[in-house]
Amino acid sequence: MQLIKDGAIIADEWTALADEDALPATGPVIVSLDRFKLEQNLLLARKDKLGIRLKSGEAPEQIKDFLDRLALVALEFPAYRNGRAFSYAYLLRERYGFKGELRAVGAVLRDQFNYLARVGFDAYEVRDNITPEIFKLSVSAFEHDYQPSADSKPAVLSLRQRRLAAQKAT
Repeated sequence: MQLIKDGAIIADEWTALADEDALPATGPVIVSLDRFKLEQNLLLARKDKLGIRLKSGEAPEQIKDFLDRLALVALEFPAYRNGRAFSYAYLLRERYGFKGELRAVGAVLRDQFNYLARVGFDAYEVRDNITPEIFKLSVSAFEHDYQPSADSKPAVLSLRQRRLAAQKAT
């Protein structure tokens, strides 16, 4: 897997820890929600950046009180047909005001890149066959969007209403 951020493939500075892995002395780490709950004080006391990976059934409400202490939230897509992480990303950005890195991990597909970006993701773990060019084409594939989202671009219905209002005004 490779990491795309800001439209480019980058080296991942984060260490994703399994629950049984030893906590390194230094460096940014991503831990599961279960591990965070067990080792919360130890993890929050570290000077290095901390990230949490939420599984599909783990709602972001569980970490809302810690978002100001987290540099990254990774949301898992366990299968292409499970899209809870889209809703979770939107909640993290819009309701909880999370400003850190929001990373899509797991079964992240090319045809999802546009909406992943729209709901607030800014980093993506992707298969090795995805290039920055493919990513950019996928993100910009649609000129107009049907659904409102975290990116505040007007949806098609809003554009239609504006056009009708402008026509009536003339």
